[in-house]
Amino acid sequence: MKYFFILLLTTAFLSSCETDEGKLPEIEFETGNGYVSTDTTLLPNTSFSIGIHASKTESKDVLKKFNISRSIQQGPLESIYSQNLSGSDGDHFHYVYTATTSGTSGQSTVYTFTITNRDGLINQLNLKILVQ
Repeated sequence: MKYFFILLLTTAFLSSCETDEGKLPEIEFETGNGYVSTDTTLLPNTSFSIGIHASKTESKDVLKKFNISRSIQQGPLESIYSQNLSGSDGDHFHYVYTATTSGTSGQSTVYTFTITNRDGLINQLNLKILVQ
């Protein structure tokens, strides 16, 4: 009888555990006038903006961190902006990154936008800007 109750409690405990689907958080570029949203070529010393929308894909797996990194001329990736997310930003996050191209013709910069959720799952977008 004792073993029956132990088995019953173990079964009840295991059946009450939630399964996590492991869905990646969503991230996409803002499109429309004034935003760069695809690989592009710009003139030297030109200001540009890249808009990002991110959202959670599972009710409990809120967004926890947003990061922007860049690689110039295929060099090492360097973090240029990082933000921990909480509150309403954990459900939906919007950010506009604004910068100016270098004055060096032919310079290529790849920007990587990374969003991380509560489970540590990440999703990324990349965009390359070439200076004409």
